[in-house]
Amino acid sequence: MKYKRVLVKLSGEALKDSESNQILSADKLTKIAKAIKALKTAGADVCIVVGAGNIWRGKLADSIGIEPAIADYMGMLGTVVNGMAISSALDKEDISNRVMSSLDIRQCAEPYILKKGLSHLEKGKVVIFVGGTGNPFFTTDTTAALRAKEMKCDAIFMAKNGVEGVFTSDPRTDKSAKLIKEITYEDLLKKNLKVMDSTAVSLLRESDIIIRVFDMGNEDNFAKILRGEDIGTLIKKGE
Repeated sequence: MKYKRVLVKLSGEALKDSESNQILSADKLTKIAKAIKALKTAGADVCIVVGAGNIWRGKLADSIGIEPAIADYMGMLGTVVNGMAISSALDKEDISNRVMSSLDIRQCAEPYILKKGLSHLEKGKVVIFVGGTGNPFFTTDTTAALRAKEMKCDAIFMAKNGVEGVFTSDPRTDKSAKLIKEITYEDLLKKNLKVMDSTAVSLLRESDIIIRVFDMGNEDNFAKILRGEDIGTLIKKGE
């Protein structure tokens, strides 16, 4: 294994059933659970941060006229729904797990406590962090950066839905866009590449935590990256 402890960052859109337009896809949840199982079988400690774009987006809040802070709390609640769904999928694969929330919602998840999260990981449990940071105006990218540092992770696996990695521009609109195989956090900020928000990048740029951005369409990619294969884009601290 190249990485002993990893945080898997999943977007809410990665859980969506694109055919039926339902917020959750049984097939995608199963594939994610199997990919996490492969990481655990290889011996890695695994934690997860999930977004809520399949349930709630800021643009919708703007169109309805909901205050930004309230809209952010609604998004945080959406991550709880997604985290519970992932937990259920992991249960079906007999993977011991815990959902920990930054929001106080004890009927659904444990409250997030740093030492408790570390203890769960050390006991071999997968920890699913939901509720964002618990504060409005911070994205789940920032949550992923914070939790990766707090949980002493070696890497963040940023699993994208149908995107191979970081490109010079949006490949969906620009056919000349090229895949970037390796980039530093500093250059990511300078070039304003929209991989994750600038607050999250700033938190990580002086750390030894790396990010791998890759297509989650092939669930084997998770284990391949864990073994050190050069898949997608590597983001790291500058020299």
